[in-house]
Amino acid sequence: MELELEGTKSIAAAIVMGLGAIGPAIGIGLLAGKALEAIGRNPEATSKVQSAMILAIAFAEAIAIYALVIALIIKFV
Repeated sequence: MELELEGTKSIAAAIVMGLGAIGPAIGIGLLAGKALEAIGRNPEATSKVQSAMILAIAFAEAIAIYALVIALIIKFV
């Protein structure tokens, strides 16, 4: 019975991490693409676009970190 519980926890943690990483990955990809597009159109605004992009990437990556924390809680509690 305990072996089944451990297997279920592992599968649940994998699903949480997989689904929790898809959104931020897509978001960061779109964000980087649009930032490069903006820099290509207006190279003088590189520093402004780059700082806004880095801040937005940090916010998107925070969601993946929350998913990691939840996966670890599921796995080890």
